[in-house]
Amino acid sequence: MKFSTLVAIAACATALLAAPLAKAASDDGPELIFKKNTVFHLLSPDAKLGTYVIDDPQVDGVACYFTVPEQGGWTGWAGFSEQRSETSLACRQVGPVKINAKFSQGQDIYEQRRSLFFKTMHIVRGCDPKRNVLVYLSYTDKLIDGSPQNSTSTVPLMPWGADVPPKCGDFVQ
Repeated sequence: MKFSTLVAIAACATALLAAPLAKAASDDGPELIFKKNTVFHLLSPDAKLGTYVIDDPQVDGVACYFTVPEQGGWTGWAGFSEQRSETSLACRQVGPVKINAKFSQGQDIYEQRRSLFFKTMHIVRGCDPKRNVLVYLSYTDKLIDGSPQNSTSTVPLMPWGADVPPKCGDFVQ
């Protein structure tokens, strides 16, 4: 194989690996709270549980905390390893709630790739209008075979100081 061919292959591989990293650095992704090692690897990165927080992009005053497993080893470090499907989720009212726009039941508020191709973790929002409760669900889908593993969290809309909470049913399309 010619040297120029090897250089072209290396440049393409670098571009493919750098593109997701550049996107991740530029968007307002989740904020890392902490990581905890779960599997020790002597010569490569350890497997971890990562705990993150995101603010609901359409609902001021609500934050969702989630924990996901992160594969260790060199393939996990390089992003080639398929990540596990398990997630845990806890969403809470962290201030006065203001719903900024109408939304549909089960609308994505966050998604994260969990493998190089075809596997994505989602956090979606819905509303229980009878009880005035926002309902959040995390799950992982895959093109061929999705995962039934999921986690649900609820946020009852309560007064915060003198503010009267909105009725979530008024914002469901």
